[in-house]
Amino acid sequence: MDWPVLSLMIPSIRGRDFLTMQELTAEEVEALLNLAEAFKRNAVSEDLKTALKGKSIAMIFEKPSTRTRVSLEVAIYQLGGQPLYLSFSDLQLSRGEALADTARVLDRYTNALIARVYKHSTLEEIARYAEKPVFNALSDLYHPMQALADLLTIKERLGRLKGVTVAYVGDGGSNTCHSMLIACSKLGLNIRVGCPSRYIPHPEVLKAARSNAEFSGSKVLITEDPFEAVKEADVVYTDVFVSMGFEAEAEARRKAFLPKYQVNKELVAKASPNYVFMHCLPAHRGEEVVDAVIDDVDHSAVWDQAENRLHTAKALLASMV
Repeated sequence: MDWPVLSLMIPSIRGRDFLTMQELTAEEVEALLNLAEAFKRNAVSEDLKTALKGKSIAMIFEKPSTRTRVSLEVAIYQLGGQPLYLSFSDLQLSRGEALADTARVLDRYTNALIARVYKHSTLEEIARYAEKPVFNALSDLYHPMQALADLLTIKERLGRLKGVTVAYVGDGGSNTCHSMLIACSKLGLNIRVGCPSRYIPHPEVLKAARSNAEFSGSKVLITEDPFEAVKEADVVYTDVFVSMGFEAEAEARRKAFLPKYQVNKELVAKASPNYVFMHCLPAHRGEEVVDAVIDDVDHSAVWDQAENRLHTAKALLASMV
């Protein structure tokens, strides 16, 4: 099939920050997904392929990373730009320089700032003092770049977004769950979160998701019963029970989540027969998911998810920087 060549970016989001996805409209998110699909098919014009030519992008990383770092560095390079990987320990931040001062300086040198941080407040402070676009590459509250790739994966696998039912099983207070709540409710996907009462989503995130759902027509459900969450779901999604920064709670978390919230064959048997399994990786096999589910080639989309981080990153950077 010959695909049309896409040559238009999304003017409405040029120069804006991407911190939670809540700052974009549903139409803008859909346009980003269309652009990401075009990048994946190599069906974009030459001006889009070199959208970052002559531009430098600062990547400030407080946390370790595999998919986020590599997908972003490759995306920036393939768009003709220069990625600058900056670990917190390599910057004067490690010697006491104020974050606001670092943000101001990098803002003068580069065309955008990407930050992967422990606290979302750190990201908000960078955005407060930088005039150039700021991108959230993960914080304790949100992981919007992952959610954008997740939406693209669901669209590819199921051929639609609106009306799809996503079941998220595990830590309802995780950044991944928070961003899926925002993304699904904004674009009309139903989302059910199966989690212990101690690990429900943040109240502000739930408020935003329910507000989105009023406009999109989606349904948001929080339940302690993972089987209720997964029943006839189109997508079953999970993530690690012990995220970075919560290592001190590892034992308590495993007791709270295991075995009830493990995604195994018994649980996914309650989903739609053609369900899609998703995990943003890295996976702790034998904890939140078993090998028989994550390696099931008929249902697992985890490798497509990982690849789509690259294409959605290109769409974001080409449109917003």
